[in-house]
Amino acid sequence: MKTHLLDKLLKSSVEKGDLQGVTAIISNENEPLYAAGFGISGPNKSQTMTTDTVLWIASMTKAVTAVAAMQLVERGLLKLDEPAVTLLPELKNIQVLQGFDETGAPKLRPPKSDITLRNLMTHTAGFGYDVWHQQIKDFVESKNMISRSSGSREALMTPLMFDPGTDWAYSISIDWVGLMIEEATKQKLGEFLKTNIFKPLGMKSTGFFIDNNMSNCLATMYRRENNILRPDFKFKMKQNPEVEAGGGGLYSTLNDYILFLRMLLNDGIADNLQILRPETIEVMFTNHVGSNVDMKMHSTNKAISRDINFFPGTPKSWGLSFMINQEKAETGRPANALGWAGLSNCYFWLDPKNKIAGVFGTQILPFIDKKAFPLYMAFEKTVYRSLLGKY
Repeated sequence: MKTHLLDKLLKSSVEKGDLQGVTAIISNENEPLYAAGFGISGPNKSQTMTTDTVLWIASMTKAVTAVAAMQLVERGLLKLDEPAVTLLPELKNIQVLQGFDETGAPKLRPPKSDITLRNLMTHTAGFGYDVWHQQIKDFVESKNMISRSSGSREALMTPLMFDPGTDWAYSISIDWVGLMIEEATKQKLGEFLKTNIFKPLGMKSTGFFIDNNMSNCLATMYRRENNILRPDFKFKMKQNPEVEAGGGGLYSTLNDYILFLRMLLNDGIADNLQILRPETIEVMFTNHVGSNVDMKMHSTNKAISRDINFFPGTPKSWGLSFMINQEKAETGRPANALGWAGLSNCYFWLDPKNKIAGVFGTQILPFIDKKAFPLYMAFEKTVYRSLLGKY
């Protein structure tokens, strides 16, 4: 791989002032093929951005929570197609939102079927996100609901937008998976992840709680406002919340996260430890939602996220926590590769065909940042051109 081309691409983005700092790793199932960081991780010029910089990885947490859930499926403590309400009785109170009456009050009805773990892991349960679904935002405002950033369990009690299993919508559902893991194990989610994933994989700087060692390497969040990047010193996921958010609460480093991705590439094995069985990995990497799902998302809050449309024109589907491109993507990513992202403009992909994984990190809001996202796409494209000898 021609690493100097990747260096040039990332370094130039920092030198031009597009980003304050960026870091990235490419790996096969055994070792890194490329690892670098450029720029700074905060306003202090001595805070360099490296692959050991601690980042809020946001929705890249979802894949980790999904692996934990599948460990429990292997142990018989969870089942993909049993009603989730057996573990989480409050799901009995979740109804389908059918609009609002003339007074602005929500019109609700009971769902026609139960929510299952499979529904939750594939975003087919019916939940949504207020930042991408106007009807959920309207409901939250009509009920004056507490914000999800509070870490409150109550904040997850938003309605469904459709009956379970009948459609797809990116959602808070993996937070509910985290709660199922806690009920099944009688442990806090972070403790289960630490014992069953982080420690076995050697992920020493990953968790919901920012300890002293992580704090020393923590990157500052930036916000792009009127084309200017400004540090947000107050930004931090709530520490010791009621709900440790399985859908987006983890902090990690790219050096840690690539260990997780490498395990997935290697049929669930890491250093002779079987984290998941090969057949379980195969199930996770399989399409569970039908073909060519419309995954466009329209932002309701441009300060948090711009509109989302990964690989427009490429048919996409969903596995157990991963987006799957069903045909070759514009970057060169082959058909049936997998990936996803985090709100802070962190991105990853898994390519089982070529046995490579990539992860790219910044700390910028809004999501799909006008500079960070095109850089990520160019980075992935450069990787594939290099792999295929196009340079």
